[in-house]
Amino acid sequence: MNVGIIGNRRYRPLADLLARLASEAPALGARLCYEPPIAELVPGLQRCSLDDAELDVLLSLGGDGTMLRGARIGCQRGIPILGVNLGHLGFLSAAGPDNAVEAVRRLVRGQYVVETRLAVMARVGDAPEALAINDVVIHKGGIARVIRLAVAVDGEQVGTYAADGIIVATPTGSTAYSMSAGGPIVVPTVDALVVTPICPHTLAVRPLVVPATATVAIRVLDPAPAPEELLVSLDGQGTAHLAPRQVVTVVRAAQPVLLAHLSDESFFSRLRRKLAWGDVAERTA
Repeated sequence: MNVGIIGNRRYRPLADLLARLASEAPALGARLCYEPPIAELVPGLQRCSLDDAELDVLLSLGGDGTMLRGARIGCQRGIPILGVNLGHLGFLSAAGPDNAVEAVRRLVRGQYVVETRLAVMARVGDAPEALAINDVVIHKGGIARVIRLAVAVDGEQVGTYAADGIIVATPTGSTAYSMSAGGPIVVPTVDALVVTPICPHTLAVRPLVVPATATVAIRVLDPAPAPEELLVSLDGQGTAHLAPRQVVTVVRAAQPVLLAHLSDESFFSRLRRKLAWGDVAERTA
């Protein structure tokens, strides 16, 4: 089995974990293919490049940001990704550094389950589309003031929002920035998108849940003093400047994200374990 490895070099355990995986991989029947930024951390071994190899699965070594970056790669290639959490929350991850070797063993043996997640494509004006797993966010990058945004769904005007910005989130992203902004938590099997305003300057505007088949279009109505003050962010990573009155269009991606898990833990169980969901008396120290 060809296993692609991506990672974040900022995490201190990464180098030791890479060496451990490289040592165990031949006996497990796994051929490890590394992305260039981390390949140099595995010296003296014959290795293949992630960019050139025909991969069966991806392994993400890092935090939630690394997992999202890997999920976009996996989505584009149509292969599942399994996360090994080296960070803090690791909401999407299925393993930790202590059981990373066992995770690879189970991947090779096919002892895992795959969960299908919705992804979106975003287009700014006439620019090429870009993929997002969690969310597409239109927000300010400069001075502290509200911006006016016109939101339309399938060509029908929803309304004008005066806010710090707008989040269009997938069910996967509903537990991220959208949740912090007051949006609902959406079970991953629900086929929907969430449109969540960021700090709206009115009591009448609330998060909106629309079908996943909908086209969400957002246009900035106010002219901005400088173009760098309006930004579009995808998964909190890729960012582009947004010109005044330019339209951002968000649609469902043709290919889903395939998340690999080592157990059949439910979404609600993960909420309780990772986000301390539930009554305070149920939480453990």
